[in-house]
Amino acid sequence: MTETFQSWGMNHDWAWFAATIAGILLIALPLMLAVAMIIYADRKIWAAMALRRGPNVVGPFGLLQSFADGLKVFLQETIVPSAANKGLFLIAPIITFTVALMAWAVIPFNSGAVLADINVGLLYVLAISSLGIYGIVIAGWASNSKYPFFSAMRAAAQMISYEVSIGFVLICVVLYANSFNLNVIVEAQRGHGLGIVNGYWFNLLLFPMWVVFLISSMAETARAPFDLTEAESELVAGYQTEYSSMSFALYWLGEYANVLLMCALNATLFFGGWLPPLEIGFLYWIPGWVWLFIKILFFFFIFSWVKATVPRYRYDQLMRLGWKVFLPLSLSFVVLVSGWLMFTRYG
Repeated sequence: MTETFQSWGMNHDWAWFAATIAGILLIALPLMLAVAMIIYADRKIWAAMALRRGPNVVGPFGLLQSFADGLKVFLQETIVPSAANKGLFLIAPIITFTVALMAWAVIPFNSGAVLADINVGLLYVLAISSLGIYGIVIAGWASNSKYPFFSAMRAAAQMISYEVSIGFVLICVVLYANSFNLNVIVEAQRGHGLGIVNGYWFNLLLFPMWVVFLISSMAETARAPFDLTEAESELVAGYQTEYSSMSFALYWLGEYANVLLMCALNATLFFGGWLPPLEIGFLYWIPGWVWLFIKILFFFFIFSWVKATVPRYRYDQLMRLGWKVFLPLSLSFVVLVSGWLMFTRYG
């Protein structure tokens, strides 16, 4: 893209700057539209599973319901509690929303179609996603209310607990791909299953790690059945209790952007990313970004399906699953995968 702007007469520095801004907009604007539409899809899936209609009034088939809700919160007044720390209270949702967008910089949408093709892309995603906890903890503390503070402490413990097992799962993927670069990880999955299947999910050593990663990604994004941070029967609305209007909407948008990110990571790390599911020539006629989009929608359907059907865990069950099941399991598979690769790949 930089070369394109240079061909229009710009010098290299300005061309690089314009290309970077254009790349950011090409990711951020469709992502915001996608977030609005998956909120609608989420509600329709819940409604179908509960034998209800769901949104069906605003626009054809209710497609404009999310935009109507966005306009509603935009026109509302932002209320800041008198006892709150105003500066931190207002900056907390901005941190959460910004961090949710930043992680998309290294997600490859096609071969080479990535904003920042860095060699440590997977480490970047892990680092950026862990920063989201600051927006939640700051919101709980700055509200100067006990229920948001309790929720923030829950969220901190929950996210840290499941990031540990996620880290070990990612080590298994990195060992197989021999790289932290997400483009290289996707290419390493080409024909991985008997020369026919594109993806690590076919591998008997990595399939259990995908299951651990899928469940841990639900816990990391505080989706049901792990939505203990927003348990309305105990904590009202959790760390969002004191928020209204656009500050509340930023949390809402950030949450769904994180859900989409986790769906994209599931597709990229285990299901071949932009590659078609099978290594068959005519399947490559479909653009890679379409395959990635289909896989993201598949995983989002799983997220919604679980939320509509599985009851909420108790907090002790949540911690037990993370520390007593997933941590030993993922650590054991790091040993198994590294031992298997030493035996087969390096003799």
